[in-house]
Amino acid sequence: MQYKALDHIVHGGDYNPDQWIRNKEIWQEDVRLMKLAHVNSVTLGIFSWSLLEPRENEYHFEWLDEVMDLMRENGIGVILATPSGARPAWLAQKYPEVLRVEENGIRNEYGVRHNHCLTSPVYREKVRKINRLLAERYKDHPALTMWHISNEYCGECHCELCQNAFREWLKERYHNDLEELNAQWWSGFWSHQVSDWNQISSPKSRGENHVTALTLSWRRFVSDSHISFYENEIAPLRELTPNIPITTNFMRLYDGIDYQKFASKLDLISWDNYPTWETGNNPATAAETAFVHDVFRSMKNGQPFFMMESTPSQVNWFDVNKLPRPSLQELTAVQAVAHGADSVQYFQWRKSRGSHEKYHGAVVGHAGHEHTRVFREVTHTGEVLEKLSSAVGTRCAKSRVAVLCDWENSWAVKYFCGFHNQHRDYFAECLKWYKPFWKKGVSVDIVSMDDDFEPYDLIIAPFLYMLKEGTEEKIGRYVKNGGHFVGTYLTGMVDSDDLCYLGGFPAGSLKEVFGVWHEETDALPETLDSKATFLGREYKIDYVCDIIHANGASVLGEYRDDFYQGMPSVTENAYGKGKAYYVAFRNDAGLADDVCAYLCAELQIEAAAPIEPVDGVSVRKRGDLIFVMNFGDDEKNVCLTDSYVNVLVGETVSGDVSVAGCSYLVLRKP
Repeated sequence: MQYKALDHIVHGGDYNPDQWIRNKEIWQEDVRLMKLAHVNSVTLGIFSWSLLEPRENEYHFEWLDEVMDLMRENGIGVILATPSGARPAWLAQKYPEVLRVEENGIRNEYGVRHNHCLTSPVYREKVRKINRLLAERYKDHPALTMWHISNEYCGECHCELCQNAFREWLKERYHNDLEELNAQWWSGFWSHQVSDWNQISSPKSRGENHVTALTLSWRRFVSDSHISFYENEIAPLRELTPNIPITTNFMRLYDGIDYQKFASKLDLISWDNYPTWETGNNPATAAETAFVHDVFRSMKNGQPFFMMESTPSQVNWFDVNKLPRPSLQELTAVQAVAHGADSVQYFQWRKSRGSHEKYHGAVVGHAGHEHTRVFREVTHTGEVLEKLSSAVGTRCAKSRVAVLCDWENSWAVKYFCGFHNQHRDYFAECLKWYKPFWKKGVSVDIVSMDDDFEPYDLIIAPFLYMLKEGTEEKIGRYVKNGGHFVGTYLTGMVDSDDLCYLGGFPAGSLKEVFGVWHEETDALPETLDSKATFLGREYKIDYVCDIIHANGASVLGEYRDDFYQGMPSVTENAYGKGKAYYVAFRNDAGLADDVCAYLCAELQIEAAAPIEPVDGVSVRKRGDLIFVMNFGDDEKNVCLTDSYVNVLVGETVSGDVSVAGCSYLVLRKP
């Protein structure tokens, strides 16, 4: 269904009243505190299966009825969760097949979360049954606003059920033709041809782990298994509550699931945001977090998303869990809204008294009252969000620029062996090319190879090593029709099965599009100080560079050292109505900024809001609101070229305006 925005920014988070069922007076106190903190929504039931169904077919919904009614009576909406993320002990005891088998072939014992087989018919049936009962019971409850499916899907299972399902998946992908599979996997290498589907199993450290096509297939299968499991979960909800939106919470840039493919199955994207704020390094963390916000915002063509989890103070899973500086919790919330979030939610509302996450941050601490720094900050955030309610449902400024960041390509980059086998972080490379625009206040979308390229004037595709079917032609059409496309080193090397393209790189017609031929790739140790240029400025080559020939392209830079001294390092090629650029070497300091500045000048790409950029300050436009966020530790001056209303205080401001460290302004034209 189409996401329909509420009339307010959702403020709340995970609420676990089942942990306090022996102290129900705490439920009433929680409601009092929620009202103080301007909380308008809670997420219920995420890990409640063992209380809802303590023994097979014995159900206890009375406590949940009571909490649902309590929320309704106090004007608090409920995002109701399905409980599949952690099964009850009786289920694992009676049906051991629901437990995962690890890569080593050993079945797990009962414990932790997400320790379930995604393929198991028993587990799928049990999940569907409990979900149907929830939908039947609460489909007409006025507090129900959304379904939260499971929690942070992740992991994989190697049991025989999954092995058989994997083989069936392969049969479909390769048209039930083993010869086609052998050809696409280049199985003649090391005499690895298979003559029976049952000879194929998941990649393992103690077995086959050097056939990258197998590994890529397994990654795709595991991702598709999560999506299939999710579709099984939501079937009764779609049937019984067709007008209630459905989501599940993604985990940052988790590479175990193709989130770009999964996104089409959700009514609303949501994700769990836990930045690692560190004094002196906050702007870098802010840029990375902004990138992830924009990844998820872009998955639904700019539709608002939910920040389903964040911490109001600290987490508990790092080696050292430093408290973030006061005001950073609020700045985290405002940044999410600035990038398109319609919610600010926390894990969790009240700290657990025991078990694994008892020291994870929460709005209400073990003291149990409102007289704490964290509670005061969350309360102030709630007040701010109410003033920003006009942003609900609005989109961020239209983007002329996109960074191509594709999940399947991230797998291909991760698993091939060659050139430099260290320092190969695909998502970090995409972030590097995103940052220059973030610093300038230029809006950027994050697209996959499957998305439409035509809305953008400029697309930057870092490390586009693998090309999906049709991508080569798609890039050519985009440039020919007037688009500007940037490729970097190792572009267009292999197809989706990691088979190298023949005839030189980049693949096929892309040699004509870029006007270059890539002959070799050199890998450099960190100690080697080789240089390359771009528009006369020198840069260190970090780790890898392509040796290319310009076949029609204009040369914008050259190599300074080694036997390829004087050969092109950066090129620009007119193709049809557009241009294609090839940046043949990696540099982690300055090159991306300078190339992006050159392209912005060339295409007259400007910031979404007319405010001069300041180091450490991010400017973001959403609807008619302009967010000016200072992620530095020190006060910064920002020059406003016009008069604005400071939305949070109602004053008109202009000229030089100071923004305190780790603080922000929200402006609107009068």
